[in-house]
Amino acid sequence: MSRVYLDWNATTPLRPEARAAMIAAMEVSGNPSSVHREGRAAKALMEKARGQIAAALGAEGADLVFTSGATEAAALACAGRDLVCAEVEHEAVAAWCAPVLAVERSGRVVVTEPGRTALQLANSETGIVQDLPEGLAVCDLTQGFGKLPVAFNWLGCGMGLVSAHKLGGPKGIGALVLRQGLDVAAQMRGGGQEMGRRAGTENLIGIAGFGAAAEAAAKDLADGVWERVAELRDVLDSALSALGFETISVGKGARRLPNTLCLIAPGWKGETQVMAMDLAGFAVSAGSACSSGKVRASRVLKAMGFDEGLAGQAIRVSIGPDSREEDLLRFAESWGRDYRRILARVA
Repeated sequence: MSRVYLDWNATTPLRPEARAAMIAAMEVSGNPSSVHREGRAAKALMEKARGQIAAALGAEGADLVFTSGATEAAALACAGRDLVCAEVEHEAVAAWCAPVLAVERSGRVVVTEPGRTALQLANSETGIVQDLPEGLAVCDLTQGFGKLPVAFNWLGCGMGLVSAHKLGGPKGIGALVLRQGLDVAAQMRGGGQEMGRRAGTENLIGIAGFGAAAEAAAKDLADGVWERVAELRDVLDSALSALGFETISVGKGARRLPNTLCLIAPGWKGETQVMAMDLAGFAVSAGSACSSGKVRASRVLKAMGFDEGLAGQAIRVSIGPDSREEDLLRFAESWGRDYRRILARVA
């Protein structure tokens, strides 16, 4: 039986549009910083992609600085700044900020000073979407970009973080979006690339793939693809609830990413669930991919008020446009069968 990929928040399959754009970019031999014909051709390809991403993100007129991913974009945005955040932020952001903001049981972050706050649009583990206040210093748009209607220019924030591989682009390419008039101090020095904000020859192949993926993702969003994904997620949620276990569907009833289900199974460790499902042919996770493999309770769930035990007994199922209802129902059946065995052992 073929495997079923249910870990789209960790990374997404490469879109065919992105693959085609990357293959075409491999034939462009020039350096975007060179002034000869070949260099100008590479520069044009890079600027085309920059425009595609800006249009998809509603960031026309903003400055878009290409980076190696959202982690580097976070460092570029946050280094040297006196910023605060909550423990629900991705570690790439929390590493640069004081995690002092309160988090309600619903997952909502209480923001008191937007101008010195870094706040995510959506959480990668729970899918919970924040109500973004006007004037945020930094907004991590990584999980929401391509799944939720969002326009950077309407958010009123200073900087935004995005990553290609979360919306069907290649790994290893992301961007920092800057409101016009804002600037950052370069962390990588040695050249004048990216308006002097990020030295190093640009990853033209990755950038081309990012642009094509962003354009395709915007079309999917406009066509209602993610509304259908949300319906599938709810089918899975209902199927798991119908099994009759005393599980907790984190964030149910709150605004969530359309593809994300975070499930706490009391008495069954999250990493053990992941291993059991892997053996059964399903790829799920026990939290953010950047913290997987570390045997510890989710700091996101602890920040929301769940105790150490429950916070360590959660898995994340994240689906996408390619997911099929029959596979999700098969997952629910397999998961329920294994959970019943676990509970029988401790009874």
